[in-house]
Amino acid sequence: MIQSAYTPPPEITRVRTLALAVGFLFSALFIFGWLIDRAQFFHAYLVGFIFWIGLTIGSLALLMLQHLTGGAWGLIIRRVLEAATRTLPLMLILFIPILVGLNHIYPWTNRAAMAQVPALKEKAAHYLNPAFFMTRAALYFAIWSLMALALNWLSLQQDRTADPKMRNRLQMISGPGLGLLILTITFAAIDWMMSLDPAWSSTIYGLIFVASWSLSALAFGILVMSWLSKREPMNAAVRTSHFHDWGNLLLTLVMLWTYFAFSQYLIIWSANLPEETTWYVARKHGGWGVIALAIVILQFAFPFMTLLSRAAKTSSQKLAWLAVLILVMRVVDVIWLVEPSFNREHFHLSWMDLVAPIAMGGLWIATFAWQLQKRALVPINDPQLEQALTAHAGH
Repeated sequence: MIQSAYTPPPEITRVRTLALAVGFLFSALFIFGWLIDRAQFFHAYLVGFIFWIGLTIGSLALLMLQHLTGGAWGLIIRRVLEAATRTLPLMLILFIPILVGLNHIYPWTNRAAMAQVPALKEKAAHYLNPAFFMTRAALYFAIWSLMALALNWLSLQQDRTADPKMRNRLQMISGPGLGLLILTITFAAIDWMMSLDPAWSSTIYGLIFVASWSLSALAFGILVMSWLSKREPMNAAVRTSHFHDWGNLLLTLVMLWTYFAFSQYLIIWSANLPEETTWYVARKHGGWGVIALAIVILQFAFPFMTLLSRAAKTSSQKLAWLAVLILVMRVVDVIWLVEPSFNREHFHLSWMDLVAPIAMGGLWIATFAWQLQKRALVPINDPQLEQALTAHAGH
């Protein structure tokens, strides 16, 4: 049967065990950081959380995009995306320490300081307050969980029943769901990241996170598919054309992220308003300026030039290494977004900023691998499966 033919390889168990060991080891080291510098612990914790929640929610976005557009590119990677969305309960648990450390992370929790500025006082009274913050977070997780649950359940029902109506239902959910997802990501980015600087605002900030989280998810998906394509049974299913399609989509998301990020910079630079430029000033001085330049080169320029080459996009190895680079730079980008909010006068980078993403990553990857083992590696009763598995599968 095709279901048994696409059983996940046994090596995934070793990956899960190794990831769990790394997660526990670095979590112990991270907890030591909590003992010596509690404020820095929570700052670094936010870095790790934002990166890994980005992979989870970005995978949900790509999953709905695939259901809407169809094509072999998304059908072959669908199980990876679904498994990534099922890490959402873990991210909900990992969100709890952020609620515990609100006073260490967000300046708007200091009501005395906010009351000194009339505009900030209004924000604190009506929007930026702990009770409403937690209510909104609960709403985001509820919406994301319902969408992930619905998509995963319908996909499983399609495997079990081969009912062609399931594909239509997946599309019906994905249409409005994608719009709702973009809206919730925007508000989550404002709440969890932009409010680190409560006096600063940007109308395009949320879209930057829509693009960057989708970029992270696709890079991770490509890395996993490159690993699976070298092992049975996926070595007979994954084609060069699939990697070419993923490379094209990766190029699109790199350009989309760059467009949003540069648009924000250009608008603020041209307006030259002190209340807006201070955000970039804090991220251009000293070492932060060097990191900003590295982000421009290694998250845009180099991937952009590389992905213009068809040879790079059709090589699973080259695409995998590029995906690793993008994921590393996504962590660097999150650090660049978070840490200058707490160290405006000088460059400060803590070892905890690197330990936190690794600690959470071990737990996230172990959960992901566990979920990936639960189903066949391809949607076995999807009407497009036979076409997707052919040697010349199209878009």
